[in-house]
Amino acid sequence: MTKKYDVAAYIWPAYTGNDIRARMFWPEGIGEWQTVKNSVKKFPEHSWPRKPLWGYVNEADPYVMEMEINAAADHGINVFIYDWYWYDKHPFLENCLNEGYLKARNNDRVKFYLMWANHNVNYTWDIRLSHLQDSLIWDAAVDRSEFEKIAARLIEKYFKHPSYYTINGKPVFMIYDVQNLIKGLGGVEAAREALDWFRAQAVEAGLPGLHLQMALWGERSYNLSGVDGGITSTTREVVKLLGFDSITHYQFCHFVNIDRNYNEIIEDVVKEWERIDKSYDIPYFPHVSIGWDNNPRFKEFRPGIVRDNTPENVEKALIKAREYADNHPGQPPLIIINSWNEWTETSYLQPDDLYGYGYLEAVKRTFCR
Repeated sequence: MTKKYDVAAYIWPAYTGNDIRARMFWPEGIGEWQTVKNSVKKFPEHSWPRKPLWGYVNEADPYVMEMEINAAADHGINVFIYDWYWYDKHPFLENCLNEGYLKARNNDRVKFYLMWANHNVNYTWDIRLSHLQDSLIWDAAVDRSEFEKIAARLIEKYFKHPSYYTINGKPVFMIYDVQNLIKGLGGVEAAREALDWFRAQAVEAGLPGLHLQMALWGERSYNLSGVDGGITSTTREVVKLLGFDSITHYQFCHFVNIDRNYNEIIEDVVKEWERIDKSYDIPYFPHVSIGWDNNPRFKEFRPGIVRDNTPENVEKALIKAREYADNHPGQPPLIIINSWNEWTETSYLQPDDLYGYGYLEAVKRTFCR
């Protein structure tokens, strides 16, 4: 009998021009495909520009998403993790999810859950001004009243959907920037109170509760007070103080040196999994990044590029993640991949003119035995 794995890939929902506010970053009206389309080599051996085999498709089109869902499911990916945004009292870039995935007739083939990407926004998305990294366009920290609006939207619009991914029946919800959460809500105690309220609201809405997941960034020092100069604490303590149910990663570049060969990176990644396994008493779900190179977003050369991240080498990392899941039979066999479509960070599974369907086939060989 073949073991079943839940293989989840992050979705960056910016490959559509349907959100009017996105035009400030990508005025051509095709979302961040504009950056991909206009990318250039930064040095002779640079593997950019690259082209998507499926074209610069609108991922807020349900017919496009039906095709992508089928491609994902056929290659062993059965969960999408949508990056979800809320800025200036409004959701941002929801179109890919609302108009694409949720209207796709086959969305029962690939489940979904949300990662609240509650990071501040500067001009990284706008190549014309991407050198202004110290600027602030939107502050993602929210106070309690705004948090309650967000929670109501999530519960009613998404968590009850039949294709929403659950663990023990509880909708999974990941939080990307926990420091920003603490800051906006006014300290770690207020943040814990808000999360407990969020769980209670889910139960009141007829759900069994919530499975809250934290995106790790390695070991960091967290400001618990939410104000400058306040008391600090470790990542491990913050996970306990806020009562998270599980942890995972978003990108290798958040916790290891990525400016080297992919196989060398994986050696350190596996060591980090082992350290986390010993340090935390809640499940860690193993994470694999396809690569990293965000030069398409910048006019000038940006150091820090993963090298030799061929489909064959990525498959070795996926096998390590599968082995981790097999060695933790007491937790769901969930593996997290960055990502389905992070083209401008050069970490995607979608087929391109360099490797074709190579990455998807690596996933299929690893998890569809």
